[in-house]
Amino acid sequence: MNLKYRKAKKEDLDFLMALEKKAFPDFQQNKKINLSRAINSSFQEVIIVEDATTGNIPKGAAVLFKYKKTVRIYSIGIVPEAQNKGIGNNMLLYIKEYALKKHFTGISLEVRVSNKQLLQWYISNKFKVVSTLKDYYCEGEDALKLYYGIDENVLNKGHRNIIVIDQPYKWERTDINAKIISVKEYINNSLFQNNQNFRVFNLCSSYRYQSYGYYVSLLASARGQRVIPNITTIRDFRISNVIQSVAWELNELINKTLSRQTSKTFSLEVFFGQTPLSGYKTLASKLYQIFECPVFKVKFVKNEKWLIQSMKVLTFSNINNDQKELMYQLATSFFNKKRYNYPVLTNYQYDVAVLINDEEENPPSDKNALEKFRLAAHKKGVYLEFISREDKNRINEFDALFIRETTNVNHHTYEFSRLAYAEGIVVIDDPWSILRCSNKIYQYELFKRNKIRTPHTFALTKNSITTKTLDQINYPVVLKQPDSAFSLGVSKASNKLQAEEILKRLFKTSDMVVCQEFLYSEFDWRIGVLDNTPIFACKYYMTKDHWQIYNWASSNADKSGNFETVAIEKVPDEVLKIARKAASLIGDGLYGVDIKFVNGEVYVIEVNDNPNIDAGVEDFILKDNLYNRIIDSLVNRIEIAKNIRKISLTSHK
Repeated sequence: MNLKYRKAKKEDLDFLMALEKKAFPDFQQNKKINLSRAINSSFQEVIIVEDATTGNIPKGAAVLFKYKKTVRIYSIGIVPEAQNKGIGNNMLLYIKEYALKKHFTGISLEVRVSNKQLLQWYISNKFKVVSTLKDYYCEGEDALKLYYGIDENVLNKGHRNIIVIDQPYKWERTDINAKIISVKEYINNSLFQNNQNFRVFNLCSSYRYQSYGYYVSLLASARGQRVIPNITTIRDFRISNVIQSVAWELNELINKTLSRQTSKTFSLEVFFGQTPLSGYKTLASKLYQIFECPVFKVKFVKNEKWLIQSMKVLTFSNINNDQKELMYQLATSFFNKKRYNYPVLTNYQYDVAVLINDEEENPPSDKNALEKFRLAAHKKGVYLEFISREDKNRINEFDALFIRETTNVNHHTYEFSRLAYAEGIVVIDDPWSILRCSNKIYQYELFKRNKIRTPHTFALTKNSITTKTLDQINYPVVLKQPDSAFSLGVSKASNKLQAEEILKRLFKTSDMVVCQEFLYSEFDWRIGVLDNTPIFACKYYMTKDHWQIYNWASSNADKSGNFETVAIEKVPDEVLKIARKAASLIGDGLYGVDIKFVNGEVYVIEVNDNPNIDAGVEDFILKDNLYNRIIDSLVNRIEIAKNIRKISLTSHK
């Protein structure tokens, strides 16, 4: 069954009445008027469970009473034909998670003493008998009162997000996936002192130097917690020149967004990176990414162009009721996003976003490999979520970004990488790796300077190619776009005439083209390197009757040659040595080093960021351990980054 839960509506009243008659004896049945009131009551919650596989047909219902600290299960009923199919267990788990999400500290209920089977079921689900209620249902029908306690540690597993305000009792909404606490609780409670995994949203009434708001952000940073706003942002808001400098990259977006404004000034209020104003949502999101603050107001002024005149932090205590209602709505949208909907009873240590493109024809990892990454992450206590280009505004929700979409500088993948790096979030591939790997001209200059052997390579520039230049080339040669990938934008010229035709085509998209000596080999080595250590090795064989691994011009379904995965210890030492050296010149990320081994000489063809990792190919030797090693690297980088932030903060005290 695919069970779905929703709040009951007045249209459900007939089903609820029928369920009462089918599921409960006469003395336990609820009256129609009481059920009608329960549906509309703020004190009660009536939940319907449906089976999505049978057209969302209701299978059961639960009536809950919501007290200050406890949620009481008034009744759970399941239609007779759906009983003994696990729906009851699923409903009880849902109610436990509901209690966690709503910040209740326990669940209570009553069970007839004579209903031994039901009593045993609740006890098996960790409920404890706390008292006996004589003649509770009617004369001779006693009840036992049961209680399920949620201790503080379990309660907070589901709340990675905490909102710190001066007077929590004034926060009127409890339906967001965040725990509302006071400044004193945040400062003094050991739970918040010793756990790095919280995301702290500081809504204190003041951020002035040495105020409570200032210390909340300071302590959160010292504790290794992600805090919004951080101390740097608090300082930036006070210095207009810094605001102008930091927001400079948004000038084009600001002027485009405000182009229809007829007045000379305009103000925009941003609540958790959002605004209700149509046409301004992208600008609000971008401003939030640069000036991370829960609630702020930006004032723009127009001279020749629109500029930011000032920015003001809005705190919980200094916004009016209308603004507060809007803040509640947008806070609910922000905190209740999809990524927070994993079962809250699972305590994930870190969150990793994996950028993919479902429409990509030749992605770096196939669906089976992506699933192996997900399983490896979850086994290590890491929540892994697949995101797309539409999720750019969510980057700051994660601890790390792992890009599994073909990268390029002039592409959203680079923008994602750069944004993650600017946010202080761990990212593979990092922006400088994308820059260095995307340009073959850069690589060949780099390798030449560091005495790494490559096929003889030089650059041809647009509008400077003469007949004499082409005559001096030793054919055959390989001509490449500087940012070519997967053999796309790569051609072989066997003579001058072919070279002229290929260059004419390539110069339409680039002012420079790479010209490289052609070295034939039966296969290319691909050495996967992570953290400057080889982790896999493959031989990629040339496509039949073709000089490349990929033959995009082929009409056959299989456009690539065979492969052979080789254990690292069986790879020639000189190949591993040069692969490490070449990768280290790019960085310490995840790379694929392409190497030819010809006549006893090792030649580096190129270093690729974002190398292929497909199920059954690159993982053929290591199996699941390949995915484990990559997840371990991400976790290690996250923890190093947190420690660096701690040390940096301590050294500046």
